[in-house]
Amino acid sequence: MFSERLKILKEKGLLREIKDRSSPQGPKIRFDNREYINFSSNDYLGLSSHPYIIDKVKKSLDAYGSGTAASRLLSGGSTIHKELEDKIALFKGTESALVLNSGYAANTGIIPAIADEDTAIFSDELNHASIIDGCRLSKAKTIIYRHKDVSHIEELIGKDNAKRKIVITDTVFSMDGDIAPLRDIYNICLRWNSEHGTPNSTLLYIDDAHGTGVLGNGRGALSHFDMKPEPSIIQMGTFSKALGSFGAFVAGRRDFIEWILNTARSFIFSTALPPGVIAASMAALELIEGDTELIQRLWSNRDKVAHGIKNIGYDIMGSETPIIPVRTGTVENTLRVSGHLYEKGIYAPAIRPPTVKEPRIRITVTAAHTDEDIDRLIEALREV
Repeated sequence: MFSERLKILKEKGLLREIKDRSSPQGPKIRFDNREYINFSSNDYLGLSSHPYIIDKVKKSLDAYGSGTAASRLLSGGSTIHKELEDKIALFKGTESALVLNSGYAANTGIIPAIADEDTAIFSDELNHASIIDGCRLSKAKTIIYRHKDVSHIEELIGKDNAKRKIVITDTVFSMDGDIAPLRDIYNICLRWNSEHGTPNSTLLYIDDAHGTGVLGNGRGALSHFDMKPEPSIIQMGTFSKALGSFGAFVAGRRDFIEWILNTARSFIFSTALPPGVIAASMAALELIEGDTELIQRLWSNRDKVAHGIKNIGYDIMGSETPIIPVRTGTVENTLRVSGHLYEKGIYAPAIRPPTVKEPRIRITVTAAHTDEDIDRLIEALREV
């Protein structure tokens, strides 16, 4: 049964295969003893192999061991787990925070915990799969709004009579690289609470996975829009992208975080993250808070790549961030472009349905890329 389905995927050019590298993560990686310039990683600041972080991880292994062996609600947690939560709450400007095991685990645990049968969720049509699955697991009614369409959100909210409403959006969309209009969306929530509901009856839930460490001098999307972390805003984010570590967090009001701790199944029933991972996340936060030069370099590199790709005639599909999709038209074209880049020593895999409706090459730029790396990418795309 599955072999026939796999055959169909292969015929359509949609069959995926894992390609394991034999090197650390970074701007250069190795496959089959050959080095490639890596334009596929979310390691935006190049922190995954940073010497300071590695040193902190080694020290945590001596102090706490390699594994946690239980959930946080049993004996799995340690003092550094709480230290990280205090640190991320301070970083995001909230009363409290909670560490979870991944962005996927966060969204599929938190959304069902806060959305019941009396809730209506309004979700962007291009939200991440983890948000989609979190909505499906909840008992709430889920209403999809057109991508970043503020007037459509307002129209849909006005038509629904649910007691509680939650607008959910990515801040940076992971396959398109554009930014959600958070201030306009939040103003709709405020206006609805003021005119039709009670305070905080309409919440804004943001997935800041690709915004944390990238936008707002690293503090994320709210800082980017010069917005305060209001009580009716819930911030989810990850340590696994710009911070070069692993895991996720949710930050917000103290009572909200306590509710998640008590009700989110993905938190309650998961073994706690290893101490080394927690130490890496704390060290990365320290680096970001202490020096914004890496973030400035990231944006400088991003602008070079975006301008270079556009100047040779490609469409970058409205990208505003270091995620730069390159429109390629068909699945066949996408595979051909990706294959050409690979031959030239550049790793940028083809992104195809069902991950996206329209196939593309997804270029991700980091602070660790050099001018030579960028020039080689542009020249290889020019040759195609």
